[in-house]
Amino acid sequence: MPVFKYTAKTRSGTAQKGEIDATDRNNAVSLLRQRQLVVTGMKAKPKDIAINLPGIGGVKEKDIVVFTRQFATMIEAGLPLVQCLDILSRQAENKEFGSTIAGVKNAVESGESFADALRRYPKVFDNFYANMVEAGEAGGILDTILSRLAGYMEKARALKGKVKSALVYPAAIISIAGLVIIFLMTFVIPVFAEMFESFGGVLPAPTRLVMYLSHLIKQYIIYAIPLVGVVIYLFIRFYKTDRGRLLIDSIMLKAPVFGSLIQKAAVAKFTRTLGTLIGSGVPIIDGLTITARTAGNKVVENSVFSVIGSVKEGQSLAEPLARQAIFPPMVVQMIEVGESSGALDAMLDKIADFYDEEVDAAVSALTSLLEPGLMVFLGVTVGFIVVAMYLPIFKMAGAIE
Repeated sequence: MPVFKYTAKTRSGTAQKGEIDATDRNNAVSLLRQRQLVVTGMKAKPKDIAINLPGIGGVKEKDIVVFTRQFATMIEAGLPLVQCLDILSRQAENKEFGSTIAGVKNAVESGESFADALRRYPKVFDNFYANMVEAGEAGGILDTILSRLAGYMEKARALKGKVKSALVYPAAIISIAGLVIIFLMTFVIPVFAEMFESFGGVLPAPTRLVMYLSHLIKQYIIYAIPLVGVVIYLFIRFYKTDRGRLLIDSIMLKAPVFGSLIQKAAVAKFTRTLGTLIGSGVPIIDGLTITARTAGNKVVENSVFSVIGSVKEGQSLAEPLARQAIFPPMVVQMIEVGESSGALDAMLDKIADFYDEEVDAAVSALTSLLEPGLMVFLGVTVGFIVVAMYLPIFKMAGAIE
């Protein structure tokens, strides 16, 4: 949001100057008038030049979790809302996040609700966060809602970390193996090739194969690197489209080994999010809509939107969920029990806890299964290259004897 520098006078004639966040110049003047200030001068503050590198800068999920937990504790202790925001904005380690909190504080001071002030910064506080806060403000239980929100975010972050570790580990091993093989083929094998060519004679088949592959890699790697970059770029562009996300998410869910893990993580996130929203007093239709938009998986998103239509027509939640293949029968049955007993939010939390443990077990099993398999793959590949290069030497040694 733009920042404006202003000079103004109070009713008593005292001069004042400062900065204010506003959508435009007129909005800034209006906000200052609400503070009973007469504006005498105003100009837009120049924007800071920032270079955003991957993984550097920006507001991280951890920052928001810590802010929410601290904010909940301060509200529970009885501190006024504006004072809490002021303290947290000044002590924030992330300067960008501190500036965002200060902007929220200014908006609250000018008369906006806390939820509406958060909605000014959708890249930091998403729709789910703002709706939870709105429910807490309406019910007068903001401290309870913030505590619940912090707990939800901590568990969601832990779940995301588990899934990432399961996917990143094999990718890292395969990448390292690929780099080692490319290094051998590009710099080591050509040295052996020159030496063998000077000897003359017919080389063993494995040696000829490795030398041929080395020649191909050395000749075409200069074209392969930009080609890989273009493919990755096109893949990202395609994934950003609705059709691309649906296709790739569907393939990921059907992938061997990893598909089951991704499905369990998706079910855990769905039930945790919906349970948190319903338990906070958000109506079920609004809760399902927010859950769909924050699902992070296009297949789950489409399934939940299909469920919303049926619920609007008067059906129970369990009935349309049973028609969606993404949700296992056990989940549907437990939700049906939760609806019948009037404790749907508690039942959804139990399902989420169960699937969190399932993800934990799946990640452990996957890691223990992949680790030896990848080591064997790397050992066999590098071992084949080494043996292929030494076969002619063994052959020559045998001939000399």
